[in-house]
This record gives sequence, C-alpha cells and structure tokens, in this order.
Amino acid sequence: MKTTIKEQEGNLVAIFEGRLDTAAASQTEKDMQPLIDCIGHDIILDCTSLQYISSSGLRLFLNVLKNAKPKGSHVYITGMNEDIRNVFAMTGFINLFEFK
Repeated sequence: MKTTIKEQEGNLVAIFEGRLDTAAASQTEKDMQPLIDCIGHDIILDCTSLQYISSSGLRLFLNVLKNAKPKGSHVYITGMNEDIRNVFAMTGFINLFEFK
C-alpha cells in the first residue's frame, strides 16, 4: 500500500495505491496525518489506483472526514472502482462523502 499526499490547486490530494486492508492501515494512518492536521484546504481522496478497502480503511477515511468538517473543509472522493463503490454503498458511507 502506498499513500502519496500533495498540494494541488489549493487542495490536499491523497493518492492511494494498492490494498488498504488491516495490515496496511497502521502505516496508512501515519501517512494520512497531514490530512488530519490540515486547515484551510479541501481534501481529495484519489482512489483511482486503490484496489481494495477494508473496514480499517473505511475508518481512516471517516476519521479524515470527522476532522475536516469542523474546520470548514470538504472531503471529496474520486476515481473509485466498482468494487470499492459497492463497499461504500453497502456500509452507508456513500451517503457521508462527496464524490468528484
């Protein structure tokens, strides 16, 4: 699992590559800390190269959302494949996030 965070057009963009499963969640959580700490930027979670997400990965995404909203930031998800979209739909997370 690889997580890359960069600033792009005034937003923080997190690019996820690989499988965000329980084994990868601990390191990914550390890699995502700039998203938790950010103030004044919207956040884009780019899932174009994400192959799989477990409940641990969903928890990390929810944590970003919970920290961003009180700061007035929006969290957008982009590039989801059909399998990941189905996981979001089955868990109800599809109603929590905004999609681009």
